[in-house]
Amino acid sequence: MTSSTSKWDALQKRLDGMPKPTKSLTLCADPDIQDRYLTAKKQHTGAVDYQKSFPEGADEEAKALVDKQVREASAELDAAQKAYKANSVTLTFQALERGQLEELQAEHPATEEDEELGRDFHFDTFAPALISAANADGMPLEYATHAMKTWSLADSQDLWNAAWSVQQTRRSDLGKG
Repeated sequence: MTSSTSKWDALQKRLDGMPKPTKSLTLCADPDIQDRYLTAKKQHTGAVDYQKSFPEGADEEAKALVDKQVREASAELDAAQKAYKANSVTLTFQALERGQLEELQAEHPATEEDEELGRDFHFDTFAPALISAANADGMPLEYATHAMKTWSLADSQDLWNAAWSVQQTRRSDLGKG
């Protein structure tokens, strides 16, 4: 075996072992809990950033106050995050193999209306089929169809975007050289 063959074998093993891209969609049942969590996250980030930028030779009392703010922001973030997780459902989507995606698209050919909108597939049937096929949690096609028809416009768009965008996720970097 030549060194280039063994080098390729090692590269191929690494390539074949790479996980497929995934995306998550989290839906929270309570907008107040979601707002609390997002606010706590923002405040925690701000407190930590301020703590990092605090001058080294600063007054000890001022430093203690900043440290206290970070501890309080951390405690609030922890509490808000627990409430958010308890009131949320997270769906995970995974990229399909290229052939699977092309086959799925072929099963849902575009109508004239879809083509006028620049689509390569019939959105009303392809979207739920892709959502179901890409969902790593085992979402049945019937539920994907139900969600696309009954969820709010924003949530159904986010559901579609999670399933579709993971198909477009790049793992490559063409670089310059």
